[in-house]
Amino acid sequence: MTDSQKHIIGLVFYPGMTSLDIVGPQQVFSALPGVQIHRIWKTLDPIKTDDGMMVLPDTTFENCPRLDVICIGGGLEQGAVEDDPEILAFLRKQGSTAKFITSVCGGSLFLAKTGLLFGYRATTHWAMRQQLAKFGVEVGTERIVIDRNRITGGGVTAGIDFGLTIASILCGEEVAKIIQLLLEYNPAPPFDVGSPEKAGAQLVDKAILFMQGISSLEVAKQAV
Repeated sequence: MTDSQKHIIGLVFYPGMTSLDIVGPQQVFSALPGVQIHRIWKTLDPIKTDDGMMVLPDTTFENCPRLDVICIGGGLEQGAVEDDPEILAFLRKQGSTAKFITSVCGGSLFLAKTGLLFGYRATTHWAMRQQLAKFGVEVGTERIVIDRNRITGGGVTAGIDFGLTIASILCGEEVAKIIQLLLEYNPAPPFDVGSPEKAGAQLVDKAILFMQGISSLEVAKQAV
């Protein structure tokens, strides 16, 4: 590869995904020197995420080059496409040659269903830990889990931590630190309930019901 294309990163988008899962890492990656980013889907048609954002892919499965980093995120509606044979085939193909096979949030379930996480340690959104474990994955609860060339991030906002971790691996710690500073990524959440371990059982139960309600509403909208 030329100096202007030292690292080729592929971000897989799909209908019903959570935009921040991938937009967070993309914001980090876009600041990296010598990086080429591909926003990938089956077609170049606009994709609607689970929060209503519209994303325009620039690369299809068919014309995607060999990637150094393959990444997929999760979403409230990922269940509708988790078993899509075209998506899984694309991940397997790229995963057979990529230097780093990665995911954010529920994206780990896609990788698990391809067998790419079998025998590896990985993390995911807290609500999907039990599902992930069914695929022969040792599930961690950290924000970021690195097991050889498998790098996985936890739920949604962990995508920024994930992006900075990848940046450090590809371009060095100092570059990653500079990007973090430029993004003013200095988390100070108003409430200390960002994980089930901190939130407690009662709030976790309410959050699950809330999440299920949103998913049911989206399914009803699509049926109309």
